[in-house]
Amino acid sequence: MANYFAIFLVAMTAITGIIWLIDALLFAPKRKEIALNERRAILGDDSIVELSGDEADPKLPALVDNAKQFFPIFALVMVFRSFLYEPFQIPSGSMMPTLLVGDFILVEKFSYGIKDPIFRSKIIETSEPERGDVVVFKFPDDPNVDFIKRVVGLPGDRVVYRNKQLYITKACVDQSPCPTEKVIPQIYAGKSDYISRGAYLEEYTEGLGSKQHSLFRNPRSIDQTARYQPRQPGTAINEWIVPENSYFVMGDNRDNSEDGRYWGFVPDENLVGKAVLIWVSFEFDRAPEDFLPTWLPSGIRFERSGTIR
Repeated sequence: MANYFAIFLVAMTAITGIIWLIDALLFAPKRKEIALNERRAILGDDSIVELSGDEADPKLPALVDNAKQFFPIFALVMVFRSFLYEPFQIPSGSMMPTLLVGDFILVEKFSYGIKDPIFRSKIIETSEPERGDVVVFKFPDDPNVDFIKRVVGLPGDRVVYRNKQLYITKACVDQSPCPTEKVIPQIYAGKSDYISRGAYLEEYTEGLGSKQHSLFRNPRSIDQTARYQPRQPGTAINEWIVPENSYFVMGDNRDNSEDGRYWGFVPDENLVGKAVLIWVSFEFDRAPEDFLPTWLPSGIRFERSGTIR
């Protein structure tokens, strides 16, 4: 759906711009000439060489007038959405507690390269994802669907997830000796107010690189990654080696997230951008039997507005 909207914006910008340009080059001069000749005939003065004010700008045809009015709007929205920032809504709890259902976020489109809005080919290199970034990407198994997760593994990394604990061996690039496996520290922060599968979710603070973020773990859930994991040559169960130009991502709600543990890696070309801001957050707590429909917000969480860690 998002890509269809991008195509719509590009098409409408092009159509309205072309209509306006053709009129300005071909038809507007003829209209002005006709208006000038009519003015000369009315005044009986052939020495008039130019009209001013409203007389110099005859009434535009409806099609051209609409194109002139809408072209700047379509162009501005297309540039903002395609190259700067794009809004997204969080539909699931896989990134709790960082992102909740009902959060509306802004994604910085130029963080990982400037791409054309339709074919998504990279035009200009900017920077690359860092460990701990929250990224939006096209789901590798269905590029029409947008996912949001946190970057855990960078190209060349060996990632291990064992007993709900992350272990990362960074890629060895012209280093001697090569980096060794390191455990990613987690600090218990207490029980949360959220219940899943009959248990209160436990909150931890985890440090990925220079970034600190919160995550949820369910004390009643066991790690079942091995049941679904596509095995790689040279790896053990619950272990992944991140390919070149790809990233390994996970949700912050570790026991309730369909992420790289189950379907693999995110290619660089699938990256949409970096999630940077929650601009509004709605609550949706209406029961099906309520008078108002469930899709109407029941409240606004003002305290959640701000940057995303």
